[in-house]
Amino acid sequence: MTSDVVALFGPTACGKSAAAEALADRIPAKLISADAMQVYRGVRILTNQSERPTELVGIWELDHEASVGEYARLAHAAIDEAIATGRTPIVVGGTGLYLRAALVELELPPPPEPGARERWEREYDALGHDAAHDLLAERDPEAAARVHPKDRRRVVRALELAEVGASLAPRERRLWTEETRHPTVVVGLELPKEELDRRIEERTRAMFERGAADEARRALAGPISSTARTIHGLEEAAQLPEGEAVETLIRHTRRYAAYQRKWMRRIPGLVSLPADRPSAEVADAILEVARARQRLPAGPAR
Repeated sequence: MTSDVVALFGPTACGKSAAAEALADRIPAKLISADAMQVYRGVRILTNQSERPTELVGIWELDHEASVGEYARLAHAAIDEAIATGRTPIVVGGTGLYLRAALVELELPPPPEPGARERWEREYDALGHDAAHDLLAERDPEAAARVHPKDRRRVVRALELAEVGASLAPRERRLWTEETRHPTVVVGLELPKEELDRRIEERTRAMFERGAADEARRALAGPISSTARTIHGLEEAAQLPEGEAVETLIRHTRRYAAYQRKWMRRIPGLVSLPADRPSAEVADAILEVARARQRLPAGPAR
């Protein structure tokens, strides 16, 4: 079996980007982001965008309503182009759904009817989160069991789907199929919780020192989509006093990292590697795993 793709996953601040970049220094490769927030321009600090050229980073303006389907088409094209030109696609992500969308042919639910999302958003706001969730439970009990009443975006999407006879629940069951579009080795980076917590705090404080609050205020001053509004720390950085914003974002990011770890455990065939070492050593370990299990090109990057 040959390996055409290396996918790298792990909780935020575990060192995915640095390891991927070090790996790209060792083999002919193309870096491809699988991060739902890094697709946006104008939020480089808040979304921790690398200076290294990476596909699917900063591709959309903040008023663009992102979708998994649109991202998947772009990711597939980037991966296929890399393979066709003799490079190994290194897909780097902290968004589990985007990672899977890049690697597999997801059976995605239909897009919303024109105006349906806005109509259901108004309905959610008018009913309140509990009553809106009760309505979802009447129409699609299985989807309701998977969505928290206060998760406005997903409750609204589930109601949209129920209206056209589809469901959020079957899509979630299909996410973790083992059948990838190309032979792929998936590596998950692990860190002890104490070290991960330390890195999250350190990175968050550095973000604010670099101007995260000003960046957030600029982003919210212009047109912004509902998907861009979900960027971690965006509203907190713009609206709270800096000290409070920093502490709030640290707490939220640690919770998000715990969620990412749960996603990582659900990925079939994932190889876990310790990330509490220099990124060059992590890259060497990834390369060793990939070459042992698959076949990667030898020699330095071109």
